[in-house]
Amino acid sequence: MVTGNTTGTYWPQAAPRAQTAANPAVARTRLIAIDALRGLVMLFMLVDHVRETWFLHMQVSDPVDANTADPALFFTRLISTFCAPVFVALTGLSAWLYGQSHSKAEVSSFLLKRGLFLIFLELTFVGFAWTAKFPPSTFWLQVIWAIGICMVTLSALIYLPRKAQIALGLLIVCGHNLLDGIVLTPASPAFPIWAILHQRAIIDLGGGMIAKTTYPILPWIGVILLGYATGPWFARGSDSETRIRRLAMLGAGLIIGFVLIRFANVYGDKPWFHAETPLRTVMSFLALTKYPPSLLFLMPTIGFGALMLALFEKFQDSRAMPMLAMLGGAPMFYYLLHLYVLKALYLIALAIYGPTKGTVFGVDNVSTVWIWVAILIVPLYLPTRWFAGVKQRRKDIWWLKYL
Repeated sequence: MVTGNTTGTYWPQAAPRAQTAANPAVARTRLIAIDALRGLVMLFMLVDHVRETWFLHMQVSDPVDANTADPALFFTRLISTFCAPVFVALTGLSAWLYGQSHSKAEVSSFLLKRGLFLIFLELTFVGFAWTAKFPPSTFWLQVIWAIGICMVTLSALIYLPRKAQIALGLLIVCGHNLLDGIVLTPASPAFPIWAILHQRAIIDLGGGMIAKTTYPILPWIGVILLGYATGPWFARGSDSETRIRRLAMLGAGLIIGFVLIRFANVYGDKPWFHAETPLRTVMSFLALTKYPPSLLFLMPTIGFGALMLALFEKFQDSRAMPMLAMLGGAPMFYYLLHLYVLKALYLIALAIYGPTKGTVFGVDNVSTVWIWVAILIVPLYLPTRWFAGVKQRRKDIWWLKYL
């Protein structure tokens, strides 16, 4: 069982020190809940990446087109929307927890080094897992890139007072949609910076290479900052019931707020509409912008994360918690493992059957995606459990903390 590595992908063994506090049982409970939530969203991520593997011929656009998208594919895709917001918020929270046993200078230094390492991974091992091409002609600046940039930014922002962190985080998350109308062209000197910050675009790197800013980072900086600012709720010796109540109130408030603002149809995302059928109308209501994440995209996804974190802490003795926490104890290992397994499966299928959907191999039914998810859970879980155990036992091997 992983009870210690609350920091999962991004932090080196912070939790065992935290458990030396006066009430180790309380610390262990809250930390299992964090790892379990991370493990849950990793399973959600698997669903989405299996979808991308077998449905290359039916890529879901962003925003999802409620008029034309197959409902089964739409709602399968919808599951993955919780992944990035929860991961980024938990990264901020984990940074604060790490700071309970380290100075701010140490936290800042590790944030900087870890962030740069994640950027390197995105541009190399992660990118190769998606394309199987080297050298690449396209650099996809996706979620690991975004988390890395956020960590580098947070390495400076942790020195702000907590009230300033909360104010800045809220300003970014709630106000960045006011910038949606700013669209720059490649002719503008500010285009590359703006494309990285807030405009999903293609940056010409020269030499036939381009970079696609799939995850513009500005809203994610607000999310990681707010995650960090919630850290005192999880302080050593803090009351579990109080924390659960706060998390439940936060989650419910965000979801209710989303419904009210979305119903008003005046801010925070593209308008929804009344479609020909009630199902299509609901799909329109839920079709939110992820790239970059709108205010209304972040409210229900982070709200769901807060509710699940409260639920996991309240029922941390259930049998599912250790398994989920184990996945959450080595998420970077799991992330790389599942990408390479999926790419290998796809290439094998393509070699055996050839292109079945235009120029790619693909399947006909969304149900096949779910069947493959069920097939892969155990084969991915077992090596992840092994690696998480190695990380716990071999703290003398410094580089293990990076995986």
